[in-house]
Amino acid sequence: MSKVGIIMGSTSDLPVMQEAVDILKEFNIEVEVDIVSAHRTPDKLFDYGKNAHTRGISVIIAGAGGAAHLPGMIASLSPLPVIGVPIKSSNSIDGWDSVLSILQMPGGVPVATVALNGAKNAGILAAQIIGSSDKNVLDRMIAYKENLKTKVKEGAEKVRSGRL
Repeated sequence: MSKVGIIMGSTSDLPVMQEAVDILKEFNIEVEVDIVSAHRTPDKLFDYGKNAHTRGISVIIAGAGGAAHLPGMIASLSPLPVIGVPIKSSNSIDGWDSVLSILQMPGGVPVATVALNGAKNAGILAAQIIGSSDKNVLDRMIAYKENLKTKVKEGAEKVRSGRL
């Protein structure tokens, strides 16, 4: 069974990152959640980045605010796909510093980047990556997308009929 590693720089990031945990559980994908600070626990960061794949992790989701070095540093160390979640933190400049720190990676060190505080989309993207080689997850993703379409159609009908 595939597992997604969800890491963040501090416990203050957990309310945002919980959305990734929740959506992955909806897809019955196992998650491992940890605090790994790029600046305060660099030894842990190196160990996590170099060894996550040996623990059965298939995708890493890394959330970070402010300087937001965690996703890029993990991507530089790990052979796994990394999805970065920029987080608007208390020391952030409207979140743009986090977005740009994660988005502007040098060639050879890709980090897939979702929207500011977009942990739910990070979880969905991780599920899609896993679903490319796991039919059970793929089938759940197809059903999830169909449900989204149904909700939009139902909303459109309510608007047209004046029931909203």
